[in-house]
Formats: sequence, C-alpha cells, structure tokens
Amino acid sequence: MGHRFAFVMDPLEAVLPDKDTTFVFMLEALARGHELYHLGLKGLHAEGHRGFAFARRCEVARTTPHYRFLDDGALYPLEAFDAIFMRKDPPADAPYIYATMILSLADRSRTFVLNEPAGLREANEKLYALNFPGAIPPTIVTYEIARLKRFMTDQGGEMIVKPLDGHGGESIFLARMGDRNLNAILEAVTHFESRPIMGQRYIPEIRNGDKRLIVLGGEPLGCTLRVPRDDENRGNIHVGGNCVKADITPRDREICRMLRPRLERDGLYFVGLDIIGDYLTEVNVTSPTGIQEIDRLNGVNLEARVIDFVEARIAALR
Repeated sequence: MGHRFAFVMDPLEAVLPDKDTTFVFMLEALARGHELYHLGLKGLHAEGHRGFAFARRCEVARTTPHYRFLDDGALYPLEAFDAIFMRKDPPADAPYIYATMILSLADRSRTFVLNEPAGLREANEKLYALNFPGAIPPTIVTYEIARLKRFMTDQGGEMIVKPLDGHGGESIFLARMGDRNLNAILEAVTHFESRPIMGQRYIPEIRNGDKRLIVLGGEPLGCTLRVPRDDENRGNIHVGGNCVKADITPRDREICRMLRPRLERDGLYFVGLDIIGDYLTEVNVTSPTGIQEIDRLNGVNLEARVIDFVEARIAALR
C-alpha cells in the first residue's frame, strides 16, 4: 500500500532534474505508488502543541516541465504523512531553524522524519565534524585574526579558512603567510573579528579531488570525487568541480565507524561526508546531494536504497 511522503524543499520549478537528489527520491517514491506532497518552509505552522503543513500533491518526471501539481493544496496535520523529508537547501538560517522546531512537533510514533529535526539543529555542517577528532585535520574556530595567524604558522604557513554558515564553496579561501592580501582575507571572512570562522590545515590531496561520501544509517552508500579546476582550490560542483568515479576506501569506512554512534543518536540518517585525503572536513546534513552523479558514474540506483530505508522505518512504526 502506498504511503504519503511530504517533501519540505525549495520550489519545484527551481529543481535541476539531472542533478537534484531530492528529485530522484521523489521519482523513486512515485514509481512505488507513494503519494508526493510538496511544501516550502512557509507551509509549516503550529497551533498549540501541534504542527501542520499546507502542502500540494504533486508528481515529477524526466519531462518538460519536470513536475505538475495535482491540487491547489490543503492543510494537513504533520501526522497525516507517513514520512517527511526535510530537504530545504542551505543556508540553515533562522527560518530554517524555526521550521525544524515545528517539525519536532510531529508524533514520531506515527511519522518518520528524515533527518531528525533536533539533529539538524545540532549539526552545523562545519562544527559537527569537531565531534570526531580522529577523523579531522588540525582545525581552529575563532573570531581572532592573530590566533588564526598563529595557527597558520603552526601548519607550515598555509591554511584553508571558511565561514561556519557557508555552503557550496562560498567564501572559502586558501590563506598563505607572506601573501599581501592575507590581512584583507582574514578581515573579510571574520567580518573584522565580528564572527567566528574555521581554519583548517591545507590538505594537498585536494588537487586529486574532494570526496563526497553518501552515508545512510551510518553505512557508506557510494561516493564521487569532485576534482577542482586548474584555477581553483575548491572542488564543489557549484564552482565548476568535475565529478569522477571513486571507490569507498578502508579509511572511508573507518570514518563512518567513528561517526555512526553519534549520527544514530542525533537521528542523522542521510548525510554527505566531505573527505579530502584521509581527513573528514565537513558533515552535510541539510540536503546532501551527489546521488545522481554517483548513479551515473557507477550504474547504480542509490535512491532506491534510501526509499527502502524510509519504507522500513515506516513499517517499524506500524
């Protein structure tokens, strides 16, 4: 029997059918006979202790246009859905956090939420990695430019700096001692020491690629290497990184073993790990992507594994 799946996400017209991971989740769910419902953050509201969603039933397809709505929308209690996918793209700003608080009102004995809203609030995609010291490179988080410079000296005179709320490679810089722009870079990323930023040891293996490892239920599902252009230090697809085939290595599995207990505790069922060389650099939890690229490179159907997982969770509730 089909289930009702609600997707909290960006507008369907903004979805890229050949790249978007949520899109193939929807395709797979629809092929199995499940009903799809779409809503944005503004579709969520609370009345007393209950959460509600104004959602529209929809269908998606690899056609033009790639979606259609089947109704004008209706108001549903969150428990009207068997599963809710929280797939709104970053930034994880105040409206996003408020939306997770409303989703937390859903009765978990009746509705499965992926990922768990409280876990999403806990897991800043940069800072969450600090919970796993055996997996990350030397790292510092600070407001202070002088402290960043001392850290850079300790790392051999260069480091990567990035904002804690960035995404898609936004405002990531390679900082080097002796660069006449160094002070300007550090002033810009810290907003003149008014916001904290992360500094990490520069990992030369980035030239070989930044690995996106998809993890489901604590287990590695598949991966791709995002190789930077010759004129870039960032491998992000948004800034021109090229996806190439990659294997899951013993070190990747070791990192997953380190993370699994904490991921399970926080209800972070579907995550994307960024790994450079032997080091975990970020844990992506809001709307991890990469499924379609991995599917094409390896001739697999990873979205089927994810929908299998969700169906099993729904069955366990029943």
